[in-house]
Amino acid sequence: MDMQFTPEDLAFRDEVRQFIADEHPKDLLGIRYRQHLKREEMLAWHQILYKKGWIAPNWPVEYGGTGWTPMQRYIFSEECARAETVTILPFGLNMVGPVIYTFGSPEQKERFLPKILSAEHWWCQGYSEPEAGSDLASLRTTAVLDGDEYVINGQKTWTTLAQFANWIFVLARTDPEAKPQAGISFFLVDMNTPGVSVRPIKLIDGSYEVNDTFFDNVRVPRENMIGEANRGWTYAKFLLGHERVGIAGVARSKTALGYVRDIAAHELVDGVPLAEDDGFAAKLAEVEIDLTALEFTELRALAAESQGHAPGAEASILKIRGTEIQQRITELAVEAVAHYGFPKGPSEDDATAVDTAGPEYAVGAVDNYLQMRKTSIYGGSNEIQRNIIAKMVLGL
Repeated sequence: MDMQFTPEDLAFRDEVRQFIADEHPKDLLGIRYRQHLKREEMLAWHQILYKKGWIAPNWPVEYGGTGWTPMQRYIFSEECARAETVTILPFGLNMVGPVIYTFGSPEQKERFLPKILSAEHWWCQGYSEPEAGSDLASLRTTAVLDGDEYVINGQKTWTTLAQFANWIFVLARTDPEAKPQAGISFFLVDMNTPGVSVRPIKLIDGSYEVNDTFFDNVRVPRENMIGEANRGWTYAKFLLGHERVGIAGVARSKTALGYVRDIAAHELVDGVPLAEDDGFAAKLAEVEIDLTALEFTELRALAAESQGHAPGAEASILKIRGTEIQQRITELAVEAVAHYGFPKGPSEDDATAVDTAGPEYAVGAVDNYLQMRKTSIYGGSNEIQRNIIAKMVLGL
């Protein structure tokens, strides 16, 4: 959609655009699939933005934020998506960071926030368990106070990029007698602590991005607990609100939709570009309309957040619609590339197979489609988000 920019906004946009052109590693632009990157490649753009002072647009200025207006934050997100920069990992900056500067002690803020900004600490998330996914309050990982330490035992699953992380934030049950939501606490755990182990989970596209994480008598200093004991559910919900706003991914979806439009302009059906097919054009238009509506909702959420309002029901709305749109765009990409989207070409000894070697734009379309199946599940499944909206907005 066309936004009304002030001269100051336009000057800021030009500054961001030029900075990306000058400073972003050229060989890492346009890489859509994070799971193929090495650790240092994932952190390269983070560290460049940190040196510039642009790594935490959403944070308060006193903790290292930029002080940008909602429109400047919008512009920055748009320009990064347009250039297809490396996606900044959200676990430290967008998830545990806000929890620490909102609920943490002065000592925790001083200790952890600078290292989140610099990426010295790579964080991962210890929420979901094999028997506690959508129903997170049923988690079984325990933390028992022993002197000045808590001893944690249990298992977390779907721990994204735990193979690279050196810190994990963990929800654990500290009061087994309390009702489920009331007996949980929030811990910051060094991944190098004895008793922490990681086992990879192979995904449907063959990549290795998530893990099982095990805690076997892991001793965590008492001062690594956020806030008060048994109030972890409050902190967890706060974190998830920030996560869900980020999951919406409006700017990246706009870039991905443009990618599909380019494919449709090149792919021919009976000699006519797919983009001129009425049925396919209608699908593209419908997604674009929905994405524009979501963009306005995101801007309202950004404006509210800049005035000190934590994300509420709009976080669930953004998460549902954002992930649905992401999935629809990847479905259209696979439809557009047709047989070129086969994950693997024919075997050499199959004389009847059709050669599927195709144009460069077809590479990865199916991988991305498979990856996006998970977006409607993580961060709280979309079914659960509908329940949250029904309760918070409709009072049901």
